[in-house]
Amino acid sequence: MNALRTPPPAAVVPPGASSPSGAGWIDQGERSNRATLALMRWIATTLGRRLARLVLHPISLYFLLFNRKAAAASSDYLARVFGRPPRLVERYRHIHHFAATILDRVYLLQERFDEFQIDIVNSEALDQVLVQGGGALLVGAHLGSFEVLRALGQSRRGQKVAMVMYEDNARLLNATLRAIAPQHDLHIIALGRLEAMLTLRDWLADGGIAGMLGDRSLPPPRRAGATTSGTPAAPAAAPSPTHQHAVDFLGARARFTDGPFRIAALLRQPVVFMAGLYLGGNRYQLRFEQLADFRQRAASPAERDVAIRAGLERYVAMLDQLCRAQPYNWFNFYDYWAAGDHTTPGAGPDRPPPPQP
Repeated sequence: MNALRTPPPAAVVPPGASSPSGAGWIDQGERSNRATLALMRWIATTLGRRLARLVLHPISLYFLLFNRKAAAASSDYLARVFGRPPRLVERYRHIHHFAATILDRVYLLQERFDEFQIDIVNSEALDQVLVQGGGALLVGAHLGSFEVLRALGQSRRGQKVAMVMYEDNARLLNATLRAIAPQHDLHIIALGRLEAMLTLRDWLADGGIAGMLGDRSLPPPRRAGATTSGTPAAPAAAPSPTHQHAVDFLGARARFTDGPFRIAALLRQPVVFMAGLYLGGNRYQLRFEQLADFRQRAASPAERDVAIRAGLERYVAMLDQLCRAQPYNWFNFYDYWAAGDHTTPGAGPDRPPPPQP
């Protein structure tokens, strides 16, 4: 690999992430993401990365001019980060970052890691979990690129990495992902059914890393279907119903799901935040920070709920600070604050300057 290295210890920002109450983003975002990924696959494999990156400019400009809802959502988000209306070049840069990470997904899924420089910040947060045996449950956001995490798996001599995602999205993306990297086994654990918890539990017990994105709502689990004899299958243990929390994020209240933390509490797992930030060109940065530890059973449901809420708030704080430090890396192109309390973009309590990446 060109450079997969751990720099000297840096100030690791506190935790964060977010999610709206509705799930309309599933049809709006993930289908378009699939189409975009298919287009990028063709461009990447036909032109190669250097020429393909030139094509990103007209693609980004088209997206900015003609996808009005997404462009408006991008502008609203950037206004909250900057505390002022974003300039046209800043709006364009946000969309170009998104297009660049989608293009790089093709190469990362094909394990062409030598084409990238990937630095790691605070890998100790992950190592401290793995050294105690078993795997690790990572919670990220639509921030940068999740696929960069696969480079970490390769650098650690075959550490298994699975994507934990919504069942419908897994079905939509599976065919495209396998077309990109048919020679590799892309591990996806599809949420939405009760037995998914058992699959995830076994994956972690076998030492695997499971990563999920926590800034969108989790669907309710569905019961397993009937057995071949017609008798309903015995339901697996289900996670407690997820709750929505209004949490301050970029100066306004947004709705966040506590689903990933309830899953961790059910499986009695620690939770580590991860983000694969895109720094431009061929540079990425992997960041880790422990958010919560549910290995000790809570004394009561109320105590468990307090721990879940605390983990969620650390997650949101981390996301908030990383969005301020790397504002062009957050890729939720819809009205993220629609279900929260509306305040003026950029308003909110005074904050210290964001940490330098």
